[in-house]
Order: sequence, then structure tokens, then C-alpha cells
Amino acid sequence: MCQMSAVVEREGKVELLKENIVRLDMLATGVRISTLFEGPTELAGMTIHHIDFLTGKVFLQKQ
Repeated sequence: MCQMSAVVEREGKVELLKENIVRLDMLATGVRISTLFEGPTELAGMTIHHIDFLTGKVFLQKQ
């Protein structure tokens, strides 16, 4: 299995938001992330900046 991690870059540092992501849904108000071990979490005001498949990271940013 190949889960992703959600991260956000702030002040030049990469901050981990969630690990073991199995689903990411785009919402009108942000994103909803579902992980392997937890229920869905909504991150209001966030959008996908880019995805690095090589490192398994989804980079999010404020809308």
C-alpha cells in the first residue's frame, strides 16, 4: 500500500499535517483528508499546491 502525507510549507519549513492519507477530496471550502487510522478531517481554506509522487507528499497551501 502506498499512502501519502499532507504537508504545508510555512516560512521555508515543511510542516507535516497528516500521514497515511488514503483519500483526499476537494471541497468548495477546502480539502477533506481521510487517513488509514482516523476518520475524515476537513482543512478549511486549503487547496492543493502540488503533489510530489516520488516522496509521497501532497503540498497544500492557503486559498
